[in-house]
Amino acid sequence: MTSVPAATSATRKSRPQTNLTVLRREQLSPHMVRIVAGGPGFTGYVNNAFVDRYVKIVFPQPGVTYPDPLDLWEIRDTMPRDQWPHTRTYTVRWVDEAAGELAIDFVIHGDEGLAGPWAASAQPGDALIFTGPGGGYNPDPAADWFLFAGDESALPAISASIESLPQDARGLAFLEVDGDADIQAIAAPAGVELRWLRRGGVPAGASELLVSAVRDAAWPEGRVQVFAHGERGYMKSLRDVLYVQHGLERSQVSLSGYWAKGRVEDDFQAEKKLPVGKI
Repeated sequence: MTSVPAATSATRKSRPQTNLTVLRREQLSPHMVRIVAGGPGFTGYVNNAFVDRYVKIVFPQPGVTYPDPLDLWEIRDTMPRDQWPHTRTYTVRWVDEAAGELAIDFVIHGDEGLAGPWAASAQPGDALIFTGPGGGYNPDPAADWFLFAGDESALPAISASIESLPQDARGLAFLEVDGDADIQAIAAPAGVELRWLRRGGVPAGASELLVSAVRDAAWPEGRVQVFAHGERGYMKSLRDVLYVQHGLERSQVSLSGYWAKGRVEDDFQAEKKLPVGKI
């Protein structure tokens, strides 16, 4: 891997490390795998109140010797940055504190990427180390309706957000996937319509479906709260739809690029500080 691990302003205090054990792997669809993890380390996991809570999973670099047990923050204090483990950001799909388990869903595209291939071959007993969780979104009880938009990368966060809504909630969800086999069951309130957008073989991040669907949709009356996350180019286009076409206030919108076509996460995170990475 040629990219350098991303720099961070996080600390041991703001993003504590949790060491879990893989309990099982579930194949949700041809392109998505769920890893359920727990074990003794779950007692150290501190949940938060956000419905889009996310963690940064730690992947040691091959050929580098690390302290045992692995302590990410000690490594960052004592080792050169080019030897730091890589991290990848993933949404926590659900947490069952009574059972001592949590689930993280991974998009799989063959051997592409770092986290996907790991999840595709993960076995019970494997280590799952991460820092966090972070987060920033909760449904606004004052909103008249809710709008969700995203590709596969945002499907876990959108699903968790939809399932957190009150049963009388109204809304629209635009969910871009490759095809019918990638559609998942989401426990949505009756008033939230799920619109699945099928790319049909077009590469992720290269379709016009998501932006066009949101732009051309007939929006319900009332004040909306928006959760739109996914590929960076999609989000830049949706920014104009939301702020220019519909005149929304920033307080109504959670808009975030989870990834960028042609970029690994280390490069993507570094670009967030540059004009190309601004949304």
